[in-house]
Amino acid sequence: MKTYENTGSKDTRSGFGAGLEALGKINENVVALCADLTGSLKMDAFKENHPERFFQVGIAEANMMGLAAGMTIGGKIPFTGTFANFSTGRVYDQIRQSIAYSDKNVKICASHAGLTLGEDGATHQILEDIGLMKMLPGMTVINTCDYNQTKAATMAIANHHGPVYLRFGRPKVANFTPEDQHFEIGKAVHLQEGTDVTIVATGHLVWEALEAAKTLHNDGISAAVINIHTIKPLDAAAILESVKTTGCVVTAEEHNFLGGLGESVARELALAHPVPQEFVATQDTFGESGTPAELMEKYGLNAEAITKAAKKVMARK
Repeated sequence: MKTYENTGSKDTRSGFGAGLEALGKINENVVALCADLTGSLKMDAFKENHPERFFQVGIAEANMMGLAAGMTIGGKIPFTGTFANFSTGRVYDQIRQSIAYSDKNVKICASHAGLTLGEDGATHQILEDIGLMKMLPGMTVINTCDYNQTKAATMAIANHHGPVYLRFGRPKVANFTPEDQHFEIGKAVHLQEGTDVTIVATGHLVWEALEAAKTLHNDGISAAVINIHTIKPLDAAAILESVKTTGCVVTAEEHNFLGGLGESVARELALAHPVPQEFVATQDTFGESGTPAELMEKYGLNAEAITKAAKKVMARK
């Protein structure tokens, strides 16, 4: 069984900040816009080193999306920054009409996604953003798992033409992917081979999936773990290849089970290779205030929940 080392817990939003700053040095067309959350989005370094390419729009998220769309006409590559709730729900009309519909090259970068926003509570903990964004024609949807992958993804999307939704988080989580990794949009990463059950995870749940795989291994169960950092376009081939061996799948995400990764996987299975599936996700509910760890435990978004789901789905084969 392959093992992964946590090289030090870091927040994924800092990976975004590091990637944006690196882009600022190598691509003069990259510009950054922020809705009064520069520190929270870790955009300070870009602002300080490239002030002529940084635009503080204030608490005016809809205006920020319109500005970003307009900047692309002049060849700029705008990266917008605010919380995931304000990056999607608050400005959905502007994204649909001004960005997606006209295929504008805007990178919508969304921090503090999911339950792990923590104490700020349900009004800020968006759990439906992946569904909202993946339904927009032409929108690429990325949900990274750690600091290194977020930095790599931030840099990679600058070279991708078209609208992108990049989702990341606030808390410090395990940093275990390679520092020098090549990030390929739409290409799943096989972290663990297995023969009994496939675990397909995204975002903060990837590390939890690896921890679950350890527990399952100790119980004599061989679990495959696949890191789906790109939810759209989905690497269906990678998932189908694995489930043809294991015969069942668990999907794990910090998102509502309606509209998220699990539904995308279910669609591919229904079309090509139906097998039993269990969903580790929030169950059509809003969040609440609490520490990230408390919330992930209460809502069943951790290694223990994935382990239970794996055993349950295996029993359905």
